[in-house]
Amino acid sequence: MKRVFLLILLSSALLKALDKPNVIYILADDLGLGDLSIYGQRKFKTPNIDRIGSEGLKFTAHYSGNTVCSPSRAVLMTGQQPGTVYLRGNVTENKVAPLDPKLTVLPEIFKSAGYTTGAYGKWGLGHTHVEGNANPLTHGFDEFVGWKSQTIAHTYYPTTYVHNGKEKALKKGTYVHDIIMNHAMQFIESNAKSKTPFFCYIPTAVPHAAMHAPKELHSKWRRKYPQFDKVIGKYRIHGGDGTETVPDVVNPIAGFGAMIENLDNQIGDILALLDHYEIADNTLIIFASDNGAHREGGHDPHFWNSTGSLRGMKRDMHEGGIRTPMLARWPAIIDPGHTTDHISAFWDILPTMAELTKQPIPQNIDGISFLPLLRGEKQKKHDFLYFEFCKGDNQTIFSQAVRKGNWKAYRQAKKGGGMSPLEIYDLSDDPFEKRNLAKDQPEIVKEMVAIIDKAHTPLAGQPKAGTAK
Repeated sequence: MKRVFLLILLSSALLKALDKPNVIYILADDLGLGDLSIYGQRKFKTPNIDRIGSEGLKFTAHYSGNTVCSPSRAVLMTGQQPGTVYLRGNVTENKVAPLDPKLTVLPEIFKSAGYTTGAYGKWGLGHTHVEGNANPLTHGFDEFVGWKSQTIAHTYYPTTYVHNGKEKALKKGTYVHDIIMNHAMQFIESNAKSKTPFFCYIPTAVPHAAMHAPKELHSKWRRKYPQFDKVIGKYRIHGGDGTETVPDVVNPIAGFGAMIENLDNQIGDILALLDHYEIADNTLIIFASDNGAHREGGHDPHFWNSTGSLRGMKRDMHEGGIRTPMLARWPAIIDPGHTTDHISAFWDILPTMAELTKQPIPQNIDGISFLPLLRGEKQKKHDFLYFEFCKGDNQTIFSQAVRKGNWKAYRQAKKGGGMSPLEIYDLSDDPFEKRNLAKDQPEIVKEMVAIIDKAHTPLAGQPKAGTAK
């Protein structure tokens, strides 16, 4: 009888978890696969972020939507793959970046299911303090707190931040990231108290651009790495409204370690909130990054092995630029301590959340729901993943890549015009893309070229591939 009663309780818990679970999606900015200790970082620990994976599921073949910020977020919001989505490179923010209001995007899926929605951090799809398509509130978010623009998110000490479309002045020396994270935690707490299902999107700017960190933690890390005190990390804001300045960073090596520790502590606070309000079991929390590791603002990815030894980094279509961490924790559903090599990507998030919330999957998307994988059920696989990185407002193609099973194809624009010959790598035998097998695998080359032709939908006014100088 006790066993039967226990099974009934477990079934009830499972049914509750399947009925409007809360969702927290944390998106780091320019965090490489090697920047978390659960993926092999040895110079610091990220125990709270690691908990999401150790108490849930760790992905080893997850891909971002692009190799730079804005188009990656466009893929995440729309569920469209990089050769279909409207945005394929970083552009003039309010000219090209804003979402099309005709599209059904990620937060609108949750709103249709009766969720409260909030976004906290770097939007990356236009200026957040203006009305219109650039504003997150236009696309299904009930609350937005974060940076005014993508370019101003290069600094953690801006003069203002935005709350629901209005600029708020900041006292000089205020570390805005902490203000934003506090709002995110207030959103979680408020909905936990009211027992309202919620979607909390946290696109933090950490560890993007200037290596700013709270002063106390930065001092702690400077004591650990005093040999780098003579190094100055500088970053100028390109674009924006011209009113912001970016303070220099003394010892950006220490700044990077400190900002990651600060973020990890805050994620620990979020996990503690879920426990305190007894909603952890019914909350799916996902941690990911918008592209691979960067080398800006004084950050030294080689010192930290931020790419996990993968070839390439941000702005590159090799694995180090697009393969990113993803961890998922949902105690009532996901068995803890597992790792998956299922090949997934940002365009899978929207259909996953549609299935999770029992909403119709919008037409004209390219993703595949991985909810069955989270439940431990049979999972459908992609035939291939296609990637496309463009430059300039006219979005001229600079590089392209394909992943099909263990095969990886890559090519980029040549300086004189046209595309370089296609490179082919067998990731099962060569995960660091050191041996180009194109000459040995002509049939694979032919197949990959056909995939590129199939997956690339030209944008209006887009120059032909490879015309970039």
